Amino acid sequence: MPGESFRVSSSEAGERLDRLIARRLGISRSRAQRLLEEGRARVGGNDAEPSFRVRGGELIEAHLPEEGLKPEKIPVPILFEDEHIIVVDKPAGLVVHPGAGNRSGTLVNALLERGIAGGEDPERPGVVHRLDRDTSGLMVLAKGEPAYSRLVGMLSERRVSRVYRAVVVGEGLPETGTIDSPVGRDPERPAFMAAGVGRPAVTHFEVLGEAAGHTMLRVRLETGRTHQIRVHLAAIGHPVYADPLYGTPVPGRRLWLHAERLSFEHPVTGERLELYAPIPEDLRESAVALDPRFEGLLGAGA
Repeated sequence: MPGESFRVSSSEAGERLDRLIARRLGISRSRAQRLLEEGRARVGGNDAEPSFRVRGGELIEAHLPEEGLKPEKIPVPILFEDEHIIVVDKPAGLVVHPGAGNRSGTLVNALLERGIAGGEDPERPGVVHRLDRDTSGLMVLAKGEPAYSRLVGMLSERRVSRVYRAVVVGEGLPETGTIDSPVGRDPERPAFMAAGVGRPAVTHFEVLGEAAGHTMLRVRLETGRTHQIRVHLAAIGHPVYADPLYGTPVPGRRLWLHAERLSFEHPVTGERLELYAPIPEDLRESAVALDPRFEGLLGAGA
């Protein structure tokens, strides 16, 4: 619960306390009134009414509780759900969880009413792995213990299979390959990730087809570092098509990356789950626009 304090200036003498707190702390007047009524805001160490008129020189102390996350009606396709876990097909453009200055419009907000829970971070209830904002596809979230801890352990032990579809720039890759290189924060560009630094990371790929100077890949993650696929493919000279961070942005196109398959044993029942999310229409259109030959590679069996 963050604390704020300030001293009343002489020019503020005579102002109502609730108006003063609202203005100085950048909150609504009604919230300032609630702080005073709940004893979370005090004048010189003493409780005071919202209508109290300050004289100047008083020390105002306020404790602002973090506002809890709120559920929102955001459509998200659900592929599997029970009392322990939920598997969704995350749409592109949807951020997974709230962050600084961004407490709404996320996947977490969309799923709060469905009971997602688990973990020590109140901003990320039930989140055991993530997808970038512009990456679509499959994610599993927990609805509390023991599912949360078991899923975290399964991911750490590489017992969750995550398979992606990607289109990358360039041709000439071997039929199959493995990129085994650490991924971590770029020491020269802290907002980016980089290969060759950080924690171990392993990415496997298989070529599905080539056309028009581009290659469609099936990619399997062995580890799950931030931006791992994007960083690894860029590091071998084949960045993901339309990647604005590690490749070249393409007007009207989004990052061509989709989490297509997710396979794991249910963390509570032990049931084997094999889930598939079809390639979204915008990525289909983008691939076919590059070359119509890609169309035959976009089905579930590709």
